[in-house]
Amino acid sequence: MTSYSPAEAAEKSGFTIDTLRYYERIGLLPDIARDAGGRRVYSEGDLNWLGMLRCLRESGMPIAEMLRYTELSRAGDHTVPERVELLRRHDARVEEKIARLREQCGQLQFKIGFYTELVEADPPGDAAPAGAGAAVV
Repeated sequence: MTSYSPAEAAEKSGFTIDTLRYYERIGLLPDIARDAGGRRVYSEGDLNWLGMLRCLRESGMPIAEMLRYTELSRAGDHTVPERVELLRRHDARVEEKIARLREQCGQLQFKIGFYTELVEADPPGDAAPAGAGAAVV
């Protein structure tokens, strides 16, 4: 069985060692094994779990919901319907966020095009720039 030191687990997971300790302390990363010297030893399963936590965190799931998901996962297969529902609600929030970001991206692209046309019509350094004296938003 492959095992990893905290530094290796941090590197492979993309979390800091402090985050790993924090996640363990609050219950997101339960049952981390220790070696004979009392140092944490992470398994492949722990790294897989950290990958799921990274997905949840980076997609905006609040820590409280991550804790609930962890509790449900540890409780056994009878909690699968609750886990599915929790993940579906989160997925819906992610989809809403993506839709908002797409709208905002469209607005940014519009402005980039607007300013690009201004620059092309009257390149910087000309004596009288387009819209001189007028605020361009």
